[in-house]
Amino acid sequence: MTHSTLILRLPQRWKIVAALSAALWCAAVTADEMNTIELVTTYKRDYVTIEHAGQEVTGGSLRGTTTVTRSDVSPFVEGESSLITCIFYGTATDTGIDLEAPCTNTDTSGDKWFWLAKRSAGDTQVGGEGRRELLGGTGKYKGVSGSCTYSTHYMADNWIVSRSRCKWSIR
Repeated sequence: MTHSTLILRLPQRWKIVAALSAALWCAAVTADEMNTIELVTTYKRDYVTIEHAGQEVTGGSLRGTTTVTRSDVSPFVEGESSLITCIFYGTATDTGIDLEAPCTNTDTSGDKWFWLAKRSAGDTQVGGEGRRELLGGTGKYKGVSGSCTYSTHYMADNWIVSRSRCKWSIR
């Protein structure tokens, strides 16, 4: 190889190094970008409402399934379903309800992801809109965080349907 051939090839090598560096930088930036999932959750509600200190307080459990209806990227896979269990607690207010529900989803491989649902609109008979915070998980969901908006509709025989749209990332 002559000296002039080496000089011509050197800039090409640097171009390749620069392209690879740019690709690696883009991959690192993408890791922190927010992804989107959409979910449909169907629960069966078991609850009790009591009169307490001049207000109605409701508490109980929710059990059902969550199905991913849209997903940009794993670990959430479009079409995959998981079992969900929640404990909820709500107090009636003049404007609706203050409701909080920590929930655990368990997928078919046994990995879990956690969220906390909060709602201050609507009631426990018709439904309403609220927010969910994704709080990480186990296995492939470790490090997942984000937030969701959701809308819940109560149906006959204590069935509930909830639709969520979430922005999330893995840290």
